[in-house]
Amino acid sequence: MGSSMAENHPVGFQWVMEARERGAKIIHVDPRFTRTSAMADIWVPLRAGSDIIFLGALVNYVLANNKEFREYVVRYTNAPAMLRDDFKDTEDLDGFFSGWDAKQKKYDPETWLYRSAPRKDTKEAPGHSEFGGGHGKDRGGEAQEVTNFEWDFSLEDSQCVFQVLKRHFFRYTPEMVERYCGIPQAVFLKTAETFTSASGPDKTGDICYAVGWTQHSKGVQIIRTAAILQLLLGNIGRPGGGILALRGHASIQGSTDIPTLYDILPGYLPMPFFEADSKSLQGYIKKHRAKIGLWSNFDAYIISLLKAYYGDAATAENEYGFNWLPRVTGDHSHYGYWLDMQDGKMEGLFVMGQNPAVGAANGRLERTALSKLKWLVVRDMVETETASFWLDSPEVERGELKTEEIGTEVFLFPAAGTAEKEGTFTNTQRLLQYREMAVEPPGDARSETWFMVHLGNRIKKRAGEDRRPRNAGINAITWNYTLRGSHAEPKVSEVLQEINGYTVADRKQLKHIQDLKNDGSTACGAWIYCGVFPEQDRNRANERKPTDLLGHGWGFAWPNDCRIIYNRASAKPDGTPWSERKKLVWWDAEKKEWTGLDNADYKKDLAPTTPDDLDAGSGVVGLGGARPFTLHPDGVGWLYVASGYYEPLESPIANPLYAQQVNPAAQKKERSENPYAAEVGDPRYPYVLTTYRLTEHHTAGGMTRTLSHLAELQPELFTEVSPEFADEVGLEHGDWATIRTARATIEARVLVTRRMRPVWIAGRRVHQVGLPYHWGYKGKAKGDVVNDLLAINEEPNVRIMETKALMCDVAPGRRSENPSAQATQSTQRQATCEVACKEWNQVGEDGLDWSGHSYDNTSAVGHSTWRHVKFVEREPQPGFGGNAPELNSWAFSSDVCKHCENAGCLEACPTGSIVRTEFGGVFVQPDICNGCGYCVVACPFGVVEKNMDDGRAFKCTFCYDRQKAGLVPACAKACPTESIKFGEIEMLRDEAKARIEKLHERGMDDAKLYDPTDTSVGGTHAFFIVRGDVRAYNLPPKPEVPTIYLKKAWISSAIGAALLLGGTLAAFLADRPERRP
Repeated sequence: MGSSMAENHPVGFQWVMEARERGAKIIHVDPRFTRTSAMADIWVPLRAGSDIIFLGALVNYVLANNKEFREYVVRYTNAPAMLRDDFKDTEDLDGFFSGWDAKQKKYDPETWLYRSAPRKDTKEAPGHSEFGGGHGKDRGGEAQEVTNFEWDFSLEDSQCVFQVLKRHFFRYTPEMVERYCGIPQAVFLKTAETFTSASGPDKTGDICYAVGWTQHSKGVQIIRTAAILQLLLGNIGRPGGGILALRGHASIQGSTDIPTLYDILPGYLPMPFFEADSKSLQGYIKKHRAKIGLWSNFDAYIISLLKAYYGDAATAENEYGFNWLPRVTGDHSHYGYWLDMQDGKMEGLFVMGQNPAVGAANGRLERTALSKLKWLVVRDMVETETASFWLDSPEVERGELKTEEIGTEVFLFPAAGTAEKEGTFTNTQRLLQYREMAVEPPGDARSETWFMVHLGNRIKKRAGEDRRPRNAGINAITWNYTLRGSHAEPKVSEVLQEINGYTVADRKQLKHIQDLKNDGSTACGAWIYCGVFPEQDRNRANERKPTDLLGHGWGFAWPNDCRIIYNRASAKPDGTPWSERKKLVWWDAEKKEWTGLDNADYKKDLAPTTPDDLDAGSGVVGLGGARPFTLHPDGVGWLYVASGYYEPLESPIANPLYAQQVNPAAQKKERSENPYAAEVGDPRYPYVLTTYRLTEHHTAGGMTRTLSHLAELQPELFTEVSPEFADEVGLEHGDWATIRTARATIEARVLVTRRMRPVWIAGRRVHQVGLPYHWGYKGKAKGDVVNDLLAINEEPNVRIMETKALMCDVAPGRRSENPSAQATQSTQRQATCEVACKEWNQVGEDGLDWSGHSYDNTSAVGHSTWRHVKFVEREPQPGFGGNAPELNSWAFSSDVCKHCENAGCLEACPTGSIVRTEFGGVFVQPDICNGCGYCVVACPFGVVEKNMDDGRAFKCTFCYDRQKAGLVPACAKACPTESIKFGEIEMLRDEAKARIEKLHERGMDDAKLYDPTDTSVGGTHAFFIVRGDVRAYNLPPKPEVPTIYLKKAWISSAIGAALLLGGTLAAFLADRPERRP
């Protein structure tokens, strides 16, 4: 849910595919039938924004049918904990929890504490800090001290968490799911039984989500509901379980670990605010340190960080430079400071690695705000819309901004690409991987490390010339990185060594998190990364020798190279595995330590029989031997949190559960430049709109719309609509539509598809409109800015915006044809193989034409497309994914030259330019080809085509150059799912036959091997597994080499000629005069 993993995380999705091959079931919940749906067993379409109703109904299904993993729930969650009697749920207060302050629009969590819990002795009340982003270890301090709370291990008391949970989700029924999500009850029940059965000692299931969940006004509550479900099923801390946040970039995890966020320090340490408890280091530590668990060493983490920052200048006497740290003074999140910018409160901005003029909500406001700056620095590989807003933005085109009146001075710095710099990235599983520089960046392009180090050097030089106290922190900061080469590039490994940490006295690298001290004797740039560089010459992030299935020896996963966090939960309380099949770590009684398939995320020598001591204990030892969740001060997973159901900020219906329509704490940021539709059923905007990403482009498109090989795959902005919606509104497939919200109006091509379905909500049909958001007004592929349609708003916990559910209007025609439009600016099919082929062979684009045929815009194999991915689209049905045996709703075929055993092109070529290589491929030598075109008509598959610019014929070379170098073809190398395989032909045929047998066992009786060995083609060197009629994949049922007809004609002609000759000769002999003596 909340993601299309096959499209946006294809490399990771290959492991999902492998699990499916071993019997795992894939369920995809999404308003659209996507490429992930096509690989799933069950597809569940729902109304955008109704996720919590669906998840809550799954929770209720578990509780109502006693499907919880009881022993796990009792021992490893807070289900037995007793809540205070004055706590009130949303069920009691019609959409609010107790403690709501209507004036301040935030909660006081006093009543949310456990019964008998002692309050933490700090000057400030706990709760979400007014300006915080909620990314740190806590939001404004721990609410309560940990102690031996009151527990009811029978789970029967009405105030225990388990019973409160039951009451909260009691109304989330299959009937409600059908009525308000639009999911038929039968489909929901099929899904619920399938997923909740992945529980217990022998089974697990995981949930993968992405911004389809986070980018909501109640995104945190969606994810918390999923966490409740997984904890009830015992699917946290165990192999095959978890809630996996699929990050949008290779190192988004890394950019929160060592943050680009305003409210946290490295390792999720909260940034100090201008508040009473942050006036001193001890007050700050007291506020955020926990007595029990890993956070009991909070003082060691922050003091070691300060020593890494300020070196010898950080001493106990000056609180290790704590007062040199900046303080958070307001909402410094993206939208917070962008609104400040619009109001003239900012002077300058650095933009690196993003393109907010296209990629952020309410792009019109964002572009206008840029004109209020004094200076703007943009670092990118191309000139983005953000860099040129002053010249060619829609606002300039319309005259709303005048170039000559914009005072913003823009500096565009060329940035190095991924292969042109070294450093680490941290992926979604917390795995650090180091990459080397492959090539030097061209010209003036430089890495981010180069830019920041040299900028820091200049700032330090300026501060050194001004010794006022305000510059003391800058003058104290350690900034002495080795510079190398002609470009003075910083030595990146030194940065990673500093992040790992070292002993101050002798600069020896630290080996474990446990080595960190609170006395200033250790320095560490991020406590969670400690151990990644444990010795001077050992960079574990750069290690590439995996030793087991979990990948130990390949990179480094924090903490302490633990691959599955909280893995103590994979064993029973007594330390033995829940089952042999799902064993991960366990207690070795003989060695008296935790051992197993993973590094234990627990104190290695802490026996499972060790009793907990939550009253007087400290550290991880205080948790005892059977509380796996070491980052929680009580050591258990938290089922109970204040989380209710709310509709999106713009919705077609009223909240079906409560009078409170939307998340009361959400911040709408409503103003004249950021207007909204009515919260419920605005007649001006009757349709649900959702935005998303495509495989072929990356976010705001700066890195992909400028590349011909990617631009041609998706050359134009389009909107996906159902046939029913198209009929209702009057849209024509392939024509134009105008889409309008309260913020803006855009135009897009119309793609009418059965993969979009209307849903029946509360007795009426609700239409949903889909828009990918990658286009802008620069690059090769251009289109209107979809994010102009969105509103700027902030979810109250992490300040993210709502992009996945809002309301719109749609009309046929272009913007200029809609005078009422508000003025604004003008396999798992990844096509990875298609792009890899073009990039390796330097094949040009086919043109930037939008075909309207599913997602296929390159149409067919030809002279400039040697490998082509074809979409075969049929009508999907709710409850059935593309992998269901009953349906094959959206199939993908990667077409290519077949390199026939009896190649018609080879026979027909009169010049000898087409040859058979030593690897069995059929190769066109372009320097010999004379452009006669005989090969084109001789190919029974139509893959050979003439380039009309130079007259020569081109096709797939079977990567002859790569094979000569011992490499596999580029397409096979790049394929993330290994659906393209390269090897010995007979071995591949055997593998294909085994695969087909497996598909038949799964009910796919129409699966077959396309390998025409029984025709004159004589078999091919590229064959396919297909379902149904092969003609749907552009494959002829019985291909023949055209020359066989010539042979037949020659034989017939020869027979005819012989008969004619014989008749003529007979006639001659019969008419000849008789010779006489």
